Amino acid sequence: MVLAIKLLLLFTCFWPTSFLNNNSDHHHHYHHHHLQRSFMKRHNSKREIKMRKLDSTKIRPMKSEQLLRIEDHDFAMRPGFGGSPIPVGIDVQVESIDSISEVDMDFTMTLYLRHYWKDERLSFPSTRNRSMTFDGRLIKKIWVPDIFFVHSKRSFIHDTTMENVMLRVYPDGNVLFSLRITVSAMCFMDFSRFPLDTQNCSLELESYAYNEDDLMLYWKHGNESLSTDEHISLSQFFIEEFSASSGLAFYSSTGWYNRLFINFALRRHIFFFVLQSYFPSMLMVMLSWVSFWIDRRAVPARVSLGITTVLTMSTIITGVSASMPQVSYIKAVDVYLWISFLFVFLSVIEYAAVNYLTTVEERKQLKKRGKVYICLCYITFFLHFKILFRLSRKERGTHNSDNNTTIIF
Repeated sequence: MVLAIKLLLLFTCFWPTSFLNNNSDHHHHYHHHHLQRSFMKRHNSKREIKMRKLDSTKIRPMKSEQLLRIEDHDFAMRPGFGGSPIPVGIDVQVESIDSISEVDMDFTMTLYLRHYWKDERLSFPSTRNRSMTFDGRLIKKIWVPDIFFVHSKRSFIHDTTMENVMLRVYPDGNVLFSLRITVSAMCFMDFSRFPLDTQNCSLELESYAYNEDDLMLYWKHGNESLSTDEHISLSQFFIEEFSASSGLAFYSSTGWYNRLFINFALRRHIFFFVLQSYFPSMLMVMLSWVSFWIDRRAVPARVSLGITTVLTMSTIITGVSASMPQVSYIKAVDVYLWISFLFVFLSVIEYAAVNYLTTVEERKQLKKRGKVYICLCYITFFLHFKILFRLSRKERGTHNSDNNTTIIF
């Protein structure tokens, strides 16, 4: 019994010590494992940060609107509102002249229109002094010049494959705004010397809302601001020259506006009209003269030839008139064609006059022949009557002589 009590006391003394030793070993192992995991985690995070620095695509860039501070300004107002007018330079490159229409009196042109101005509200810090280029989505959020084409009928901005709009902003606030536009505008033409004419057309640019007190429109590089493609050509015209000029336009309700002009002179190709109008009409006139060598008694030949030439000339005149506007003055081609038509018409009238005079002459000759015939009839009748009268008298004298002789015997 005493021995059992001693063993129990001995176990009671050693059991907590062994438990504490085991527990302390486990806690030390857990603390060591936790330190190792935290160390590895910090090491991996540093490595990940280093890799992000090497890979620029993982860096989240700053938004352009935040860099340009668009939300901090009211871009409904022009730059420098209340001060001097903002200068806006214009630079144009003509890509092509698509068509010239004499009937509608207009032309269609495709061009690159570039605007230059400075807006300090768009300036941004840049260590390398490099510009930023944007597409058309930013245009709706900032101020841009409201340039339009005077006397334009139709115009549009190309949108294939994306809208052809480019905005480039420099760190100091200078802005380049470029558009690719096709525009159809009026051209006041003078056809009095057609087809030997030279037409002067112009495309006019102007601000719609801002007059000269708010916006000063000018050519960016003077006369060199207008450039053209070397391969521009037209089917009916020679392009003699392109020039740039400027002026002012006055509106009674809104005031004076700066206006820019793109002038170009067009000289018409004459060879096309020589082949289509002049040469055929010349041949018709010469063909109408052939009837002068045809016998006047060949009525079907001369009539058919004359009518054919007249109808051909009418067709040529109608074709030329259909391709021209209905102007109220006489054109040079009208003078030539109507004189040719007059020659052809007079050739028909000549045959009609010859035929009429021939008929009158034949009637006169017939009348003369009738009178001669009647005279001959009268003469014949008179001679016949006289012969009969003489014969009758002679018979009477013979009878009387016979009677007298009988009586004497």
